Amino acid sequence: MDRPVVDHRSPEFAQLTEDVRVGLRSVFGTREGAPMLYPASGTGATEAALVNVLRPGDRVLCFNYGVFSAGMGVIARKFGFEVDEVPLRWGQALPVDDLEQRLKADSPTNPYRAVLVVHNETSTGVTCDIAAIREAMDAAGHDALLIVDTVSSLGSIEFLMDDWRVDIIICGSQKGLMMPPGLGILGVSRRALALAAQGGGSPRYFWDWEPIMRENRIGLFPYTPATLMLFGLREALRMLVDEEGLDNVYARHRRLADGVRAAVSAWGLRTVCEDPLTASNTITAVWTPDGFDSNELINHARERYELSLGGGIGPLKGHVIRIGHLGSLNELEVLGTIGGVELSFADLAYGIQTGAGLLACQQSFLGARERVDSALAAAV
Repeated sequence: MDRPVVDHRSPEFAQLTEDVRVGLRSVFGTREGAPMLYPASGTGATEAALVNVLRPGDRVLCFNYGVFSAGMGVIARKFGFEVDEVPLRWGQALPVDDLEQRLKADSPTNPYRAVLVVHNETSTGVTCDIAAIREAMDAAGHDALLIVDTVSSLGSIEFLMDDWRVDIIICGSQKGLMMPPGLGILGVSRRALALAAQGGGSPRYFWDWEPIMRENRIGLFPYTPATLMLFGLREALRMLVDEEGLDNVYARHRRLADGVRAAVSAWGLRTVCEDPLTASNTITAVWTPDGFDSNELINHARERYELSLGGGIGPLKGHVIRIGHLGSLNELEVLGTIGGVELSFADLAYGIQTGAGLLACQQSFLGARERVDSALAAAV
């Protein structure tokens, strides 16, 4: 990214645009889905996703199981969509049986036009099963669009847009794609493109994806693009797809997450995520001991050890720390994080046995390495 700005009408930039689109399709898990890029955040990408396919008065179904899943409903209401929001416990994943029943009972005269889902709920460390959600929608015989926020999962947790028939993927540049914030990214199915082209959607100009499709075909954009961000994104996609390989990227995130969860268990603490099968491989939200303010721990870790931890959001504020483990990260960096958390616990007399989490994390990593070595030996 640290380079002179090129002419965004030049052949060099046209090739850059095409390289980024090809790389994004690999990460989306699609052959024909259309990438859309905006100089914006994930919130902007969410707005773009909704206004291109939904009209004021359209009904949408969403589930509130964290800050960002609730946020999708908040954004939808701003545009006059009718939002049916199902409240869940924070720490719970979207229950597919409930989804199926609600879709089966849906109004035939004014049906849901979309189901809004957050794949990986950053506030709670819960990952939803998108394949199971698609199966529930199929079992209900419902043709609502499936719109999925992947801001904290894309490029870190496997996503299969085509296999799961996801209509729109929403993402940003700043997490699994290893970039600074500044790009709002969509993956759009042919079905969603056709719906927008046939007069669907709300009034829009900047967010309209039809001009993007038209201009991208010749390597251009209908607005001044974030040129240097695209150079960085191309390199990030090469690192993920060509150098490490997506299967290895996903396995690495799973391995690092297992180590963090082993540390939390050794501390005798609980994760906000209730079901281990839905635990996120990119972030772990941890309840701090009763009577202790998690914000005090977070501030101390930052000031004393220059360690950045996430805090609880919304009703979790003051009760939860969030340990991120996504992007360009390895075992040593995770061990350093766990060690820093333990030092902060000890400084504030949180009653956690110093070294217990660090040892558990190391043992988890060693066990994972032994399993890989055994599998390779068996293959030979």
